[in-house]
Amino acid sequence: MAKEKEQNGVSYTEDHIRTLDWIEHLRLRPGMYIGKTGDGSSPDDGIYILVKEVIDNCIDEYQMGYGKKVEIKVNKDKVTVRDYGRGIPLGKLVDVVSKMNTGAKYDSQAFKKSVGLNGVGTKAVNALSTHFQVFAVRDGEKRTAVFERGELKEEGKIEKTDEPNGTGVEFIPDTQIFKNYHFRHEFVETMVQNYTYLNTGLAFIYNGTRYISQRGLFDLLSRKKDPENLRYPIIHLIGEDIEIALTHTNQYGEEYYSFVNGQYTVQGGTHLGAFREAIVKTIRDFYKKDFDTVDIREAICGAISIRIQEPVFESQTKTKLGTDKLIGDGRSMKQFVLDFLKQDLDNFLHKNPETADALLKRIQQSERERKEISGIKKLANERAKKANIHNKKLRDCKVHFNDAKGEERINSTLFITEGDSASGSLTKSRNPETQAVFSLRGKPLNCFGLTKKIVYENEEFNLLQHALNIENSIDDLRYNNVIIATDADVDGMHIRLLLLTFFLQFFPDVVRNGHIKILETPLFRVRDKQQTFYCYDEAEKQEAIKKLRGKPEITRFKGLGEISPEEFERFIGEDMHLSPVIISDDKKIKGLLEYYMGKNTQERQDFIVNNLRVETDKPVLTSEVVEEALV
Repeated sequence: MAKEKEQNGVSYTEDHIRTLDWIEHLRLRPGMYIGKTGDGSSPDDGIYILVKEVIDNCIDEYQMGYGKKVEIKVNKDKVTVRDYGRGIPLGKLVDVVSKMNTGAKYDSQAFKKSVGLNGVGTKAVNALSTHFQVFAVRDGEKRTAVFERGELKEEGKIEKTDEPNGTGVEFIPDTQIFKNYHFRHEFVETMVQNYTYLNTGLAFIYNGTRYISQRGLFDLLSRKKDPENLRYPIIHLIGEDIEIALTHTNQYGEEYYSFVNGQYTVQGGTHLGAFREAIVKTIRDFYKKDFDTVDIREAICGAISIRIQEPVFESQTKTKLGTDKLIGDGRSMKQFVLDFLKQDLDNFLHKNPETADALLKRIQQSERERKEISGIKKLANERAKKANIHNKKLRDCKVHFNDAKGEERINSTLFITEGDSASGSLTKSRNPETQAVFSLRGKPLNCFGLTKKIVYENEEFNLLQHALNIENSIDDLRYNNVIIATDADVDGMHIRLLLLTFFLQFFPDVVRNGHIKILETPLFRVRDKQQTFYCYDEAEKQEAIKKLRGKPEITRFKGLGEISPEEFERFIGEDMHLSPVIISDDKKIKGLLEYYMGKNTQERQDFIVNNLRVETDKPVLTSEVVEEALV
């Protein structure tokens, strides 16, 4: 054995060199394949990536001309997906789902312009599931295989069947990897709907409900936007391997949806960057005026879908496209998108003068508003710089979303809280590497119906905007998780609603992109001399009381400041309970804000009192309750 060297008491020898098989590597480093594991409270958590990986194979079959229906069922922890494509060749069924670098995606004749190219997807699902079952049907014959955490448990023989051709997968994510996870219907439904927009004519049956689209990206924007909020009808253009939809609204910010080969690229990439640039250049050329980029993009809502051979993504989760040069074309991505818009969008505007005029007026409005607040903005920026020097509203962290990479980037967090005691406890118990704290001074202003001038005129909003670094663009956002942490009482709920109004009114992209979350802290501490339980609702409290042998001591946490830093540390660590703020349909935003933050009616007061039973239930307005209120 080679002579070992020791440094700081740690030896390094041949014994430290390990070779992992595919299952060990997937389970030891799941983040390399599915991003963050998560508990299902975010749409990019691993459990949804597992679902996506299976559905992607169904999409590839449809793109090759096979199968017009995909059935999806999500029942608590079990997911079932069935397509009606060609079916995996029976003799290779086990290999395709359990041998790395095995699959048909390497054969460009079998799968052209597909989503997956590395043959990893279903292997990751297999290795990260306590139960994984796959079957394939081809021309009257069927074969089934069953796995447990990637290990083959049962390989069935080929049997005769009357079932139609296709592939079926059933899996249960492993709780050793995905701790305390649960699927959220809203996230799965949005995923399914996005697939329909990218694959017109392909029907999805999700938990018994049928989803299908005939007009692609036009349907996507139509569903997302209230027609009354559009400045002009949606522009919908389709070319060879490219489709776009575009409009302007009365809202603030930019909103984009980008796709590659039927894959929703949440983080965009080269195609989205090219799309944003091409819009600006085409509009400037059409109107023959050098508009400011900000004025053109303000209030824009657009979607782009492209299909290319052998796309290069920046990770296995395929959320960001890195491809620059197009195979078989020779053009750059930027030139490919620009050529399309320069011809088709320009032609459309010439043929539709009413739309062209409405678009021009929206740009001019943005220009006027920008100039109107320029003086206020300068003074506000000076105040913000002074405030950052002289006060301690922001206790910053070291890692930031806009300049870091990997898991640390994903974990970058800002807690927004109110009061010295709450911010003090959070600051003492946080992880200073990735967790920052912003302390509010009392209740924020109700900004419903106000213009963006108020963001600069109101010191609290101005400082919060600067802390988040979203003054110029959401692309500069400093924290991936913006967590509202307020007391579990009426005042805390009011502050929560006021903050949500601020974001929905002026920075809806931050909410829409899943960055805003609500911190859930225990309502009760139940303990005796041997055990302590922290309970998030009345049911958990009663269960904890039953587990204790003696007379329990029960503490009701009425405010965050009542929780000691030592206790708080466990509630904002790995076991942190978060409720995402979900906007599945922008059409509800206006009604939502009017209902909660508009004229103070008795109906609204009664609704809030009846649905925010903070003494017994989690103080969260569920999407179902909100939708019921808006009907």
